[in-house]
Amino acid sequence: MMDDILLLEAIERYLSNDMDAAERAYFETLRKNTPEIDQMVVEHSMFLHQMDIYSVHRNLKNSLQATHAKLLGRGEINEGGELTTKGRVIQLWNKYKRVTAIAASVGGVIALVISGLMVYFAPVGNSQLEQLSREMNAVKGTLGYLKADAKSAKKTPKNITFVSGGSGFLIDTKGYIVTNAHVLKGTGAVVVNSKGQSFQASIISIDKQKDLAILKISDAEYVQMKSLPYGIRKSSVDLSEGIFTLGYPRNDIVYGEGYVSARTGFNGDTLSYQVQISANPGNSGAPVFDNSGEVIGIISTRQAEAEGVAFAIKSKNIYRMIEDLRDENDSTLKKIKMPTRSYLRGVDRKQQIAKVEDCVFYVKAYND
Repeated sequence: MMDDILLLEAIERYLSNDMDAAERAYFETLRKNTPEIDQMVVEHSMFLHQMDIYSVHRNLKNSLQATHAKLLGRGEINEGGELTTKGRVIQLWNKYKRVTAIAASVGGVIALVISGLMVYFAPVGNSQLEQLSREMNAVKGTLGYLKADAKSAKKTPKNITFVSGGSGFLIDTKGYIVTNAHVLKGTGAVVVNSKGQSFQASIISIDKQKDLAILKISDAEYVQMKSLPYGIRKSSVDLSEGIFTLGYPRNDIVYGEGYVSARTGFNGDTLSYQVQISANPGNSGAPVFDNSGEVIGIISTRQAEAEGVAFAIKSKNIYRMIEDLRDENDSTLKKIKMPTRSYLRGVDRKQQIAKVEDCVFYVKAYND
């Protein structure tokens, strides 16, 4: 019991920036290596945020009651809250219009607070989750990536409008790529590799329930790889298991690392893991690798109110999606042969990244 109290006190000092540099560094290391403590920090931060909202609500309510009592004591309103002398309406308006304005503002703030609390305590609140696709604000006919060569630019379809983007990665050497369904908000797609080469891609299938989609590079200049260096994992992961990711939250590829903090996603979603990792718009569809170089998930969303808390769709759902489509006699997907073995086991991280980055693409959806 005493240990729990001391831990809560430490968390409060950490969140209020009352720790010195050495103590804060120690606590952050402890948080990183102990998922249970990290989860307590996230939950306590959200609890303190709600307490602040309640405090504001209570103070405003007390202010309104004090104003009402003051007016009542002066006889300027009766118990029903009405003015005692109708002839003094204009005079009183001029005298108390500031009070009235404050009361109106208070009412608006209270309404916002109540709305916020309703959203926060709702069983499923989409406002608490942020999809991590990139909005392109209807960019006309420009790929917007670095290192673009003239050949790639000429291959871009004419008179198109890019509307959204994200990340994706190969699940078969023949050019099949998996990403999130919410990344593909257009009718077609272009994929760009880490060297800046663009390829036309066809949208093969979209599963909005699993939030997964499959693309196929349909470009004569795509050179098929002999094999993929990573495997796609079917089994579950352990808490605190180290992970890393590669994706496109910017126009060139970005590396990030973290760990698995929960075996389920938001509100106990069994399709996802909760991971502690920095994730930004554009990371949707990025592969999540374990230390052995196996894909364990696909980044899809992050929690708006909690720093560094993201969610990754479990990789076994890729297998399920393809099996479902095969059961529907989709002959196209019968050709997919997903990798089950990783050749990155025991390889240092720098070499792992060098072997993987050519398999991760910037996915850009467009409308004709």
